[in-house]
Amino acid sequence: MLIFHAYMNQHIQDILRNEDPAALLQRWLDEARKGDSTLGRSAQSEAAEILRALNGALQSGANPEHFGSAPGWSAVQQALSDFSRSRAAQGQSAGATSVFVQALKRPFFSALQKQLASTPDALVDALWTATLLVDQMAQHTVTTFQQAREDIIVRQQEELLELSTPVVKLWDGVLAVPMIGTLDSNRTQVVMETLLQRIVETEAELAIIDITGVPTVDTLVAQHLLKTVTAIRLMGADCIISGIRPQIAQTIVHLGIDLDGIGTKATLADALRLALHRTGWQVARRAD
Repeated sequence: MLIFHAYMNQHIQDILRNEDPAALLQRWLDEARKGDSTLGRSAQSEAAEILRALNGALQSGANPEHFGSAPGWSAVQQALSDFSRSRAAQGQSAGATSVFVQALKRPFFSALQKQLASTPDALVDALWTATLLVDQMAQHTVTTFQQAREDIIVRQQEELLELSTPVVKLWDGVLAVPMIGTLDSNRTQVVMETLLQRIVETEAELAIIDITGVPTVDTLVAQHLLKTVTAIRLMGADCIISGIRPQIAQTIVHLGIDLDGIGTKATLADALRLALHRTGWQVARRAD
């Protein structure tokens, strides 16, 4: 069996060695452009790197049936992974990335047909080996592409969380966190870490959590708020929750959520007025 695979690999290796590398690469790109006319120069250099890695793997005698596990294919997998991540960062689709790799079949098949025209049985076996190899290469790009896209989405979500939870200094010793959107566990953790860090940096005495932009308050949201308030108090600061609309007030009462000891106000302006009072400030309108 090993001798058979070495024999089949030799045919594909002969193509990579005997064919003009630039011509083989160009035929691959021409075939790929039939399905994607937007291929840029980066695709050319990445495809050339894939061919170089493929040639090295075949020279080492790597078996296409063990593409996912044999160490001989590691360089090919790395080249394909780099290509997939590059395409994901450019906003391409996993399908288009797979089709690009699948386009390598046409130049391989044409060269094998020319090389083994007088031996039909060997041609069939070589075509099967080439198909198996390219299909596994294409599957590897899809798997890597999906992982790269998930990594991008997670990173973007983290960046959005940071942007959606700003800590604003309203007055000396008074900070505010305007909450907008759904309040879940991840976001609560980001709010808590950011707010506590700002309390340490500014030595703030009081923090206002404004939930005007939070559409609904349920038991889970209330628990998140209470955890944040507890963490703020452990830092030696106090907390006021603003944005308590009539609907939210009714929901809190209906759920039996205990906000005793926590200052609550309907608007951020009312919360700021209370915060100034608690911190010893008195603001008066100037008399003309």
